[in-house]
Amino acid sequence: MARINFTAGRVRDFRCPPDSKQVFMWDAGMPGLGLRATTGSVSFIFQGRIAGNTIRTTIGDVRAWDIDGARQKARELKKLIDEGKDPRVEKAAVLKAVQEQRVESQRRQVTLEDAWKAHIEANRARWGKHTLSDREKVSRRGGDAPKAGKRGGALRVAGALVGLLDVPLSGLTADTIADWLARETATRPTQASLAFRLLRACLNWCAEHEKWSGLVPERVCSTRKVRQHVPKPRAKSDCLQREQLAPWFSGVRGIGNAHYSTYLQMLLLTGARPGELLEVKWADVDFRWNTLNLRDKIEGERTIPLTPYVSSLLAVLPRINDLVFASTRSKTGRMKAPNVPHHAVLEKAHIEGLTLHGLRRSFATLTEWIECPVGVVAQIMGHKPSATAEKHYKQRPIDLLRMWHTKIETWMLNEAGVSPAEVPAQAAQDGVEVAHV
Repeated sequence: MARINFTAGRVRDFRCPPDSKQVFMWDAGMPGLGLRATTGSVSFIFQGRIAGNTIRTTIGDVRAWDIDGARQKARELKKLIDEGKDPRVEKAAVLKAVQEQRVESQRRQVTLEDAWKAHIEANRARWGKHTLSDREKVSRRGGDAPKAGKRGGALRVAGALVGLLDVPLSGLTADTIADWLARETATRPTQASLAFRLLRACLNWCAEHEKWSGLVPERVCSTRKVRQHVPKPRAKSDCLQREQLAPWFSGVRGIGNAHYSTYLQMLLLTGARPGELLEVKWADVDFRWNTLNLRDKIEGERTIPLTPYVSSLLAVLPRINDLVFASTRSKTGRMKAPNVPHHAVLEKAHIEGLTLHGLRRSFATLTEWIECPVGVVAQIMGHKPSATAEKHYKQRPIDLLRMWHTKIETWMLNEAGVSPAEVPAQAAQDGVEVAHV
Protein backbone atom coordinates (compact mmCIF):
# COMPACT_ATOMS: atom_id res chain seq x y z
CA MET A 1 0.00 0.00 0.00
CA ALA A 2 1.87 3.08 -1.35
CA ARG A 3 2.07 6.09 0.96
CA ILE A 4 2.67 9.75 0.20
CA ASN A 5 3.03 12.72 2.45
CA PHE A 6 -0.30 14.56 2.71
CA THR A 7 -0.28 18.22 1.74
CA ALA A 8 -3.12 20.69 1.50
CA GLY A 9 -2.92 20.68 -2.29
CA ARG A 10 -2.94 16.89 -2.57
CA VAL A 11 -5.90 16.61 -0.24
CA ARG A 12 -7.75 19.37 -2.10
CA ASP A 13 -7.15 17.80 -5.53
CA PHE A 14 -7.94 14.19 -4.55
CA ARG A 15 -11.02 13.01 -6.45
CA CYS A 16 -12.71 9.74 -7.37
CA PRO A 17 -12.36 8.90 -11.10
CA PRO A 18 -15.64 8.57 -13.01
CA ASP A 19 -15.04 4.85 -13.64
CA SER A 20 -14.50 3.98 -9.96
CA LYS A 21 -16.80 3.73 -6.94
CA GLN A 22 -14.09 4.73 -4.48
CA VAL A 23 -10.32 5.31 -4.29
CA PHE A 24 -7.88 5.62 -1.38
CA MET A 25 -4.70 7.55 -0.66
CA TRP A 26 -2.56 6.80 2.42
CA ASP A 27 -0.48 9.21 4.46
CA ALA A 28 3.24 8.64 4.90
CA GLY A 29 3.33 10.94 7.91
CA MET A 30 0.83 8.96 10.06
CA PRO A 31 0.42 5.18 9.62
CA GLY A 32 -3.22 4.19 9.20
CA LEU A 33 -4.42 7.65 8.14
CA GLY A 34 -5.91 7.82 4.68
CA LEU A 35 -8.24 9.59 2.31
CA ARG A 36 -11.31 7.93 0.84
CA ALA A 37 -12.93 9.50 -2.19
CA THR A 38 -16.33 8.52 -3.56
CA THR A 39 -18.45 10.16 -6.23
CA GLY A 40 -19.86 12.73 -3.84
CA SER A 41 -17.34 13.20 -1.03
CA VAL A 42 -13.78 12.96 0.27
CA SER A 43 -13.13 11.98 3.88
CA PHE A 44 -10.24 11.28 6.21
CA ILE A 45 -10.32 7.68 7.41
CA PHE A 46 -8.31 5.49 9.74
CA GLN A 47 -7.46 1.84 9.10
CA GLY A 48 -5.85 -0.63 11.46
CA ARG A 49 -5.88 -4.22 12.65
CA ILE A 50 -7.36 -5.62 15.82
CA ALA A 51 -7.52 -9.30 16.75
CA GLY A 52 -6.21 -10.18 13.28
CA ASN A 53 -8.99 -8.30 11.48
CA THR A 54 -8.73 -5.10 9.47
CA ILE A 55 -11.03 -2.33 10.65
CA ARG A 56 -11.76 1.02 9.09
CA THR A 57 -13.52 4.04 10.54
CA THR A 58 -14.30 7.49 9.21
CA ILE A 59 -12.71 10.53 10.87
CA GLY A 60 -14.57 13.20 8.93
CA ASP A 61 -15.02 15.22 5.75
CA VAL A 62 -11.90 17.02 4.43
CA ARG A 63 -13.88 20.28 4.45
CA ALA A 64 -14.25 20.04 8.22
CA TRP A 65 -10.84 18.56 9.12
CA ASP A 66 -7.34 19.82 8.35
CA ILE A 67 -4.35 17.49 8.01
CA ASP A 68 -2.95 18.12 11.50
CA GLY A 69 -6.32 17.51 13.12
CA ALA A 70 -6.82 14.31 11.16
CA ARG A 71 -3.35 13.04 12.13
CA GLN A 72 -4.04 13.79 15.82
CA LYS A 73 -7.32 11.90 15.64
CA ALA A 74 -5.56 9.00 13.90
CA ARG A 75 -3.02 8.83 16.76
CA GLU A 76 -5.88 8.59 19.26
CA LEU A 77 -7.49 5.79 17.29
CA LYS A 78 -4.13 4.00 16.99
CA LYS A 79 -3.75 4.22 20.76
CA LEU A 80 -7.16 2.60 21.26
CA ILE A 81 -6.18 -0.29 19.01
CA ASP A 82 -2.90 -0.70 20.88
CA GLU A 83 -5.01 -1.02 24.05
CA GLY A 84 -7.12 -3.72 22.40
CA LYS A 85 -10.18 -1.49 21.96
CA ASP A 86 -12.20 -1.27 18.76
CA PRO A 87 -12.51 2.43 17.76
CA ARG A 88 -15.88 1.73 16.15
CA VAL A 89 -17.28 0.34 19.39
CA GLU A 90 -15.87 3.28 21.34
CA LYS A 91 -17.38 5.73 18.86
CA ALA A 92 -20.77 4.02 19.04
CA ALA A 93 -20.62 4.16 22.85
CA VAL A 94 -19.85 7.88 22.79
CA LEU A 95 -22.69 8.54 20.33
CA LYS A 96 -25.06 6.49 22.47
CA ALA A 97 -24.05 8.41 25.59
CA VAL A 98 -24.57 11.72 23.80
CA GLN A 99 -27.98 10.58 22.56
CA GLU A 100 -28.99 9.38 26.02
CA GLN A 101 -27.85 12.65 27.52
CA ARG A 102 -29.90 14.54 24.94
CA VAL A 103 -32.97 12.40 25.64
CA GLU A 104 -32.53 12.80 29.40
CA SER A 105 -32.13 16.55 28.97
CA GLN A 106 -35.37 16.68 26.99
CA ARG A 107 -37.05 14.43 29.54
CA ARG A 108 -36.09 16.78 32.34
CA GLN A 109 -37.83 19.61 30.51
CA VAL A 110 -41.16 17.77 30.78
CA THR A 111 -43.56 19.86 32.84
CA LEU A 112 -46.22 18.77 35.28
CA GLU A 113 -48.83 19.76 32.70
CA ASP A 114 -47.36 17.26 30.20
CA ALA A 115 -47.48 14.46 32.76
CA TRP A 116 -50.90 15.58 34.03
CA LYS A 117 -52.45 15.29 30.56
CA ALA A 118 -50.80 11.91 29.96
CA HIS A 119 -52.06 10.69 33.35
CA ILE A 120 -55.63 11.67 32.49
CA GLU A 121 -55.57 10.14 29.01
CA ALA A 122 -54.13 6.87 30.32
CA ASN A 123 -57.01 6.54 32.81
CA ARG A 124 -59.88 8.27 30.98
CA ALA A 125 -61.60 5.02 29.96
CA ARG A 126 -61.92 3.72 33.53
CA TRP A 127 -62.54 6.98 35.39
CA GLY A 128 -66.01 8.33 36.01
CA LYS A 129 -67.32 11.73 35.00
CA HIS A 130 -66.78 13.31 38.42
CA THR A 131 -63.21 12.00 38.69
CA LEU A 132 -62.37 13.59 35.35
CA SER A 133 -64.26 16.76 36.25
CA ASP A 134 -62.23 17.23 39.46
CA ARG A 135 -58.97 17.03 37.51
CA GLU A 136 -60.23 19.43 34.87
CA LYS A 137 -61.34 21.92 37.52
CA VAL A 138 -58.09 22.07 39.51
CA SER A 139 -55.96 22.39 36.33
CA ARG A 140 -58.14 24.90 34.47
CA ARG A 141 -56.05 27.89 33.37
CA GLY A 142 -58.91 30.30 33.98
CA GLY A 143 -59.59 33.61 32.34
CA ASP A 144 -62.22 32.12 30.01
CA ALA A 145 -65.90 32.90 29.99
CA PRO A 146 -68.26 30.70 32.01
CA LYS A 147 -70.25 28.02 30.24
CA ALA A 148 -73.57 28.91 28.67
CA GLY A 149 -76.33 29.03 31.22
CA LYS A 150 -74.11 30.25 34.07
CA ARG A 151 -75.20 33.48 35.69
CA GLY A 152 -72.98 36.52 35.64
CA GLY A 153 -70.27 37.52 33.19
CA ALA A 154 -67.20 37.13 35.40
CA LEU A 155 -64.32 35.14 33.95
CA ARG A 156 -63.60 31.78 35.51
CA VAL A 157 -60.91 31.61 38.18
CA ALA A 158 -57.79 29.53 37.58
CA GLY A 159 -57.71 26.11 39.26
CA ALA A 160 -55.71 25.49 42.41
CA LEU A 161 -53.05 23.42 40.60
CA VAL A 162 -52.27 25.98 37.89
CA GLY A 163 -49.35 27.43 39.86
CA LEU A 164 -47.41 24.18 39.35
CA LEU A 165 -48.40 23.20 35.81
CA ASP A 166 -45.45 24.92 34.11
CA VAL A 167 -42.87 23.58 36.57
CA PRO A 168 -40.66 20.76 35.19
CA LEU A 169 -41.22 17.47 37.00
CA SER A 170 -37.61 17.58 38.13
CA GLY A 171 -38.33 20.94 39.76
CA LEU A 172 -41.15 19.65 41.97
CA THR A 173 -39.14 19.69 45.16
CA ALA A 174 -40.56 19.66 48.67
CA ASP A 175 -39.92 23.41 48.92
CA THR A 176 -41.77 24.10 45.66
CA ILE A 177 -44.81 22.06 46.64
CA ALA A 178 -44.86 23.42 50.21
CA ASP A 179 -44.75 27.03 48.98
CA TRP A 180 -47.57 26.33 46.51
CA LEU A 181 -49.69 24.68 49.20
CA ALA A 182 -49.16 27.57 51.59
CA ARG A 183 -50.34 30.09 48.98
CA GLU A 184 -53.41 28.12 47.92
CA THR A 185 -54.45 27.08 51.43
CA ALA A 186 -54.55 30.70 52.54
CA THR A 187 -57.41 31.50 50.13
CA ARG A 188 -59.11 28.20 49.23
CA PRO A 189 -58.17 25.36 51.59
CA THR A 190 -60.74 22.87 50.30
CA GLN A 191 -59.60 23.18 46.69
CA ALA A 192 -55.96 23.18 47.78
CA SER A 193 -56.49 19.91 49.62
CA LEU A 194 -58.21 18.35 46.60
CA ALA A 195 -55.50 19.58 44.23
CA PHE A 196 -52.78 18.15 46.48
CA ARG A 197 -54.43 14.71 46.61
CA LEU A 198 -54.78 14.65 42.82
CA LEU A 199 -51.19 15.86 42.39
CA ARG A 200 -49.94 13.09 44.66
CA ALA A 201 -51.88 10.50 42.64
CA CYS A 202 -50.39 11.84 39.41
CA LEU A 203 -46.82 11.75 40.74
CA ASN A 204 -47.30 8.19 42.03
CA TRP A 205 -48.49 7.23 38.55
CA CYS A 206 -45.42 8.87 37.00
CA ALA A 207 -43.12 6.89 39.29
CA GLU A 208 -44.56 3.65 37.91
CA HIS A 209 -43.99 4.51 34.24
CA GLU A 210 -40.56 4.44 32.65
CA LYS A 211 -41.13 7.58 30.58
CA TRP A 212 -41.67 9.67 33.72
CA SER A 213 -39.93 7.73 36.48
CA GLY A 214 -36.99 9.25 38.30
CA LEU A 215 -37.89 12.83 37.38
CA VAL A 216 -39.64 13.72 40.62
CA PRO A 217 -37.72 13.44 43.90
CA GLU A 218 -38.82 10.27 45.67
CA ARG A 219 -41.64 10.61 48.24
CA VAL A 220 -41.67 14.36 47.76
CA CYS A 221 -45.33 14.60 48.82
CA SER A 222 -44.66 12.70 52.04
CA THR A 223 -42.05 15.00 53.54
CA ARG A 224 -42.89 16.80 56.78
CA LYS A 225 -42.33 20.16 55.10
CA VAL A 226 -45.14 19.41 52.63
CA ARG A 227 -47.51 17.61 55.01
CA GLN A 228 -47.57 20.47 57.49
CA HIS A 229 -49.16 22.69 54.82
CA VAL A 230 -51.88 20.22 53.77
CA PRO A 231 -55.25 21.46 55.09
CA LYS A 232 -56.67 19.16 57.73
CA PRO A 233 -59.93 17.55 56.56
CA ARG A 234 -62.93 18.61 58.58
CA ALA A 235 -65.75 16.11 58.90
CA LYS A 236 -69.04 17.70 57.87
CA SER A 237 -71.90 17.28 60.26
CA ASP A 238 -74.80 19.09 58.56
CA CYS A 239 -77.86 16.97 59.15
CA LEU A 240 -81.61 17.38 59.61
CA GLN A 241 -82.82 16.86 63.15
CA ARG A 242 -86.06 15.01 63.90
CA GLU A 243 -87.86 18.20 64.91
CA GLN A 244 -86.76 19.93 61.68
CA LEU A 245 -88.47 17.44 59.37
CA ALA A 246 -91.86 19.19 59.48
CA PRO A 247 -90.66 22.70 58.49
CA TRP A 248 -88.24 21.26 55.94
CA PHE A 249 -90.90 19.14 54.19
CA SER A 250 -93.36 22.02 54.32
CA GLY A 251 -90.90 24.34 52.62
CA VAL A 252 -89.67 21.85 50.02
CA ARG A 253 -93.19 20.72 49.08
CA GLY A 254 -94.08 24.37 48.63
CA ILE A 255 -91.41 24.97 45.97
CA GLY A 256 -93.21 26.00 42.79
CA ASN A 257 -91.41 23.48 40.64
CA ALA A 258 -92.20 19.77 40.73
CA HIS A 259 -88.75 18.69 39.57
CA TYR A 260 -86.95 20.67 42.27
CA SER A 261 -89.37 19.58 44.98
CA THR A 262 -89.26 15.90 44.03
CA TYR A 263 -85.48 15.89 43.72
CA LEU A 264 -84.93 17.34 47.20
CA GLN A 265 -87.43 15.00 48.83
CA MET A 266 -85.87 11.99 47.09
CA LEU A 267 -82.41 12.97 48.33
CA LEU A 268 -83.65 12.70 51.89
CA LEU A 269 -85.88 9.66 51.40
CA THR A 270 -83.41 7.53 49.41
CA GLY A 271 -80.05 8.64 50.84
CA ALA A 272 -78.74 8.87 47.28
CA ARG A 273 -75.76 11.00 46.30
CA PRO A 274 -76.84 14.33 44.76
CA GLY A 275 -74.99 13.61 41.52
CA GLU A 276 -76.25 10.07 41.00
CA LEU A 277 -79.86 11.14 41.51
CA LEU A 278 -79.51 13.77 38.76
CA GLU A 279 -78.41 10.97 36.39
CA VAL A 280 -81.57 8.89 36.85
CA LYS A 281 -83.50 8.19 33.64
CA TRP A 282 -87.09 7.11 33.28
CA ALA A 283 -85.78 3.75 32.09
CA ASP A 284 -84.28 3.31 35.57
CA VAL A 285 -87.69 3.65 37.23
CA ASP A 286 -89.73 0.45 37.39
CA PHE A 287 -93.26 1.19 38.63
CA ARG A 288 -94.31 -2.44 38.14
CA TRP A 289 -91.72 -3.99 40.45
CA ASN A 290 -91.15 -0.82 42.48
CA THR A 291 -87.40 -0.53 41.97
CA LEU A 292 -85.03 2.29 41.13
CA ASN A 293 -81.61 1.88 39.48
CA LEU A 294 -78.85 4.32 40.43
CA ARG A 295 -75.42 4.83 38.87
CA ASP A 296 -73.14 3.95 41.77
CA LYS A 297 -69.55 5.21 42.09
CA ILE A 298 -68.69 2.16 44.23
CA GLU A 299 -70.33 -0.77 42.44
CA GLY A 300 -71.16 0.89 39.12
CA GLU A 301 -74.91 0.42 39.60
CA ARG A 302 -77.23 -0.50 42.44
CA THR A 303 -80.94 -1.18 42.70
CA ILE A 304 -82.96 0.19 45.60
CA PRO A 305 -86.67 -0.04 46.45
CA LEU A 306 -89.10 2.48 44.99
CA THR A 307 -91.03 3.34 48.14
CA PRO A 308 -94.73 4.35 48.00
CA TYR A 309 -94.34 8.08 48.61
CA VAL A 310 -91.40 8.46 46.19
CA SER A 311 -93.26 6.37 43.61
CA SER A 312 -96.31 8.63 43.82
CA LEU A 313 -94.11 11.72 43.38
CA LEU A 314 -92.52 10.29 40.26
CA ALA A 315 -95.82 9.03 38.86
CA VAL A 316 -97.11 12.58 38.36
CA LEU A 317 -93.80 14.23 37.50
CA PRO A 318 -93.92 15.76 33.98
CA ARG A 319 -91.66 14.00 31.47
CA ILE A 320 -89.51 16.37 29.41
CA ASN A 321 -86.96 13.92 28.04
CA ASP A 322 -85.37 10.60 29.01
CA LEU A 323 -84.02 12.11 32.26
CA VAL A 324 -86.27 12.14 35.31
CA PHE A 325 -84.84 15.47 36.48
CA ALA A 326 -84.82 17.30 33.19
CA SER A 327 -84.80 20.92 32.10
CA THR A 328 -86.18 22.83 29.14
CA ARG A 329 -83.69 25.64 29.66
CA SER A 330 -80.48 23.63 29.67
CA LYS A 331 -78.84 22.81 26.34
CA THR A 332 -78.07 19.35 27.68
CA GLY A 333 -81.63 18.85 28.88
CA ARG A 334 -80.28 18.16 32.36
CA MET A 335 -81.54 19.91 35.48
CA LYS A 336 -79.02 21.70 37.67
CA ALA A 337 -78.88 20.93 41.37
CA PRO A 338 -81.47 23.21 43.06
CA ASN A 339 -79.19 24.84 45.61
CA VAL A 340 -80.84 28.27 45.40
CA PRO A 341 -84.43 27.16 46.10
CA HIS A 342 -83.17 24.83 48.82
CA HIS A 343 -81.32 27.67 50.52
CA ALA A 344 -84.53 29.72 50.42
CA VAL A 345 -86.40 26.88 52.12
CA LEU A 346 -83.72 26.58 54.80
CA GLU A 347 -83.74 30.30 55.51
CA LYS A 348 -87.52 30.34 55.90
CA ALA A 349 -87.42 27.26 58.15
CA HIS A 350 -84.51 28.68 60.21
CA ILE A 351 -82.32 25.67 59.40
CA GLU A 352 -78.64 26.55 59.03
CA GLY A 353 -75.91 25.04 56.87
CA LEU A 354 -77.73 22.04 55.40
CA THR A 355 -76.16 21.03 52.08
CA LEU A 356 -77.57 18.67 49.46
CA HIS A 357 -75.11 16.04 50.62
CA GLY A 358 -76.30 16.77 54.14
CA LEU A 359 -79.68 15.33 53.11
CA ARG A 360 -77.93 12.05 52.33
CA ARG A 361 -76.22 12.23 55.72
CA SER A 362 -79.61 12.93 57.30
CA PHE A 363 -81.02 9.71 55.84
CA ALA A 364 -78.28 7.67 57.50
CA THR A 365 -78.71 9.45 60.84
CA LEU A 366 -82.51 9.45 61.03
CA THR A 367 -82.75 5.71 60.33
CA GLU A 368 -81.40 5.11 63.84
CA TRP A 369 -84.77 6.22 65.26
CA ILE A 370 -86.35 3.01 63.97
CA GLU A 371 -83.27 0.89 64.74
CA CYS A 372 -82.78 -0.07 61.11
CA PRO A 373 -79.81 -2.46 60.62
CA VAL A 374 -76.67 -0.61 59.61
CA GLY A 375 -76.06 -3.03 56.74
CA VAL A 376 -79.49 -2.28 55.26
CA VAL A 377 -78.83 1.46 55.35
CA ALA A 378 -75.38 0.99 53.78
CA GLN A 379 -76.78 -1.15 50.95
CA ILE A 380 -79.51 1.38 50.16
CA MET A 381 -77.03 4.28 50.23
CA GLY A 382 -74.35 2.45 48.25
CA HIS A 383 -71.70 2.53 50.97
CA LYS A 384 -68.79 0.11 50.92
CA PRO A 385 -69.32 -2.88 53.26
CA SER A 386 -67.42 -2.22 56.49
CA ALA A 387 -67.15 -5.75 57.87
CA THR A 388 -66.16 -9.16 56.55
CA ALA A 389 -69.65 -10.58 57.00
CA GLU A 390 -71.23 -7.67 55.15
CA LYS A 391 -68.62 -7.77 52.38
CA HIS A 392 -68.70 -11.49 51.60
CA TYR A 393 -71.98 -12.93 52.83
CA LYS A 394 -74.83 -10.45 53.27
CA GLN A 395 -76.39 -9.19 50.06
CA ARG A 396 -79.98 -8.56 51.07
CA PRO A 397 -82.78 -9.16 48.55
CA ILE A 398 -84.76 -6.18 47.32
CA ASP A 399 -87.88 -7.33 49.24
CA LEU A 400 -86.03 -7.16 52.55
CA LEU A 401 -84.62 -3.74 51.68
CA ARG A 402 -88.12 -2.59 50.71
CA MET A 403 -89.55 -3.63 54.08
CA TRP A 404 -87.03 -1.50 55.96
CA HIS A 405 -86.97 1.33 53.42
CA THR A 406 -90.75 1.69 53.60
CA LYS A 407 -90.54 1.84 57.40
CA ILE A 408 -87.93 4.60 57.10
CA GLU A 409 -90.09 6.59 54.68
CA THR A 410 -93.24 6.16 56.76
CA TRP A 411 -91.48 7.31 59.94
CA MET A 412 -90.08 10.43 58.24
CA LEU A 413 -93.46 11.35 56.73
CA ASN A 414 -95.21 10.86 60.07
CA GLU A 415 -92.66 13.07 61.82
CA ALA A 416 -93.12 15.70 59.11
CA GLY A 417 -96.91 15.50 59.27
CA VAL A 418 -97.15 14.54 55.60
CA SER A 419 -99.90 12.21 54.45
CA PRO A 420 -99.07 10.03 51.41
CA ALA A 421 -102.62 10.65 50.17
CA GLU A 422 -101.71 14.31 49.56
CA VAL A 423 -98.92 13.50 47.15
CA PRO A 424 -100.59 13.28 43.70
CA ALA A 425 -102.54 16.50 44.09
CA GLN A 426 -99.61 18.35 45.62
CA ALA A 427 -97.17 17.15 42.96
CA ALA A 428 -99.53 18.00 40.14
CA GLN A 429 -100.00 21.47 41.56
CA ASP A 430 -96.26 21.99 41.96
CA GLY A 431 -95.68 20.82 38.39
CA VAL A 432 -97.30 23.91 36.86
CA GLU A 433 -93.95 25.69 36.52
CA VAL A 434 -91.95 22.76 35.21
CA ALA A 435 -91.07 24.64 32.02
CA HIS A 436 -88.89 26.97 34.10
CA VAL A 437 -86.49 24.28 35.37
